Amino acid sequence: MTPLDRSMEAHQTEWRAANITVKELGYQNGVKRSWILPSDSWEEGLWQQIRSESENSLPAYLEKNQIQKHTGAHNLKSSWTLCANLYFPFRATADGRSIFASFLKRHVDSHIESLEGIELEYADEGKLHPSRLLGETRGSRGSNQTSPDLGLLVNGGKGLILVESKFTEHSFYDCSAIKKTDRHGRIVNPDPGRCDYPAGVARDPDNQCHQATWGRTYWDHLSPVVDLDALASLPRCPAARSGYQLFRQQALSEGIAQSGNYDLVVSAVAVDERNESLDAALRRSKIDGIRQWGALFRGRARFAVFTHQQWVAWVTEHDTQSQWRDWLLYVQSRYDLA
Repeated sequence: MTPLDRSMEAHQTEWRAANITVKELGYQNGVKRSWILPSDSWEEGLWQQIRSESENSLPAYLEKNQIQKHTGAHNLKSSWTLCANLYFPFRATADGRSIFASFLKRHVDSHIESLEGIELEYADEGKLHPSRLLGETRGSRGSNQTSPDLGLLVNGGKGLILVESKFTEHSFYDCSAIKKTDRHGRIVNPDPGRCDYPAGVARDPDNQCHQATWGRTYWDHLSPVVDLDALASLPRCPAARSGYQLFRQQALSEGIAQSGNYDLVVSAVAVDERNESLDAALRRSKIDGIRQWGALFRGRARFAVFTHQQWVAWVTEHDTQSQWRDWLLYVQSRYDLA
């Protein structure tokens, strides 16, 4: 358990006592905790203005777009719910999108001028859908496929920013193909030791990466653009231990960028600045923190990192008409972001 995780357990328990009337404790993974709501009360963890009764209803959006909400959405520490609370509200108004666009221009890419769409669990269509681009044929938006937490359509739809949002997590998780078991009944990796020769994996993924055996095409997009010298200096494939989500999003972003459908594609990560464990997890693979991830690749897709604290500070500074005052009070209290 990370230090941030421990502090958030206490904070969310206190916040719940002061702000939520539902007293029944909820379960996650069979365990009852004070910071977990009953699963059918998950909306109590949302900002009021994106609940079912609001004009910008998150539940209605999920139903309309056939998106599976995260199974842990009723956990008050949920990074999925945090992402919804912090970013989804700004899709509803031109003012909200304008503030977000100016933030992205400053903290993600200077070429960003406007923001037209904010989507959760993003998946492109046609040949750019994860099922065709990455070979992820068993999934859907929000379940068993690479669906970035946020898909931000910018510059009149000519740019796309894909965002993985984290909160208290300790890593970006291990590659599913390195495990000795598989819950989907697929062929188990006969030689995980191959993962310890990352340059060899990138040069010959069909024979050296077990994801290719499963029909996944991540390296098809990344092998041509990876820095082989940088890769060879690592003790293992960057996806193997703690980097799997970053790897998949990088492959998705590069595949989309190479299609030519967008002038700008960025793979981005939004993190809590207090979560030092994410950097520490990557350092075990000799990657010096999240911000160094992008140095492994020389493709068309760019890479960026920003923090939730930077976002809240930006809205605080640029909400000149106090239109977001209630939201600021909520997220600062909810997540101790003041």
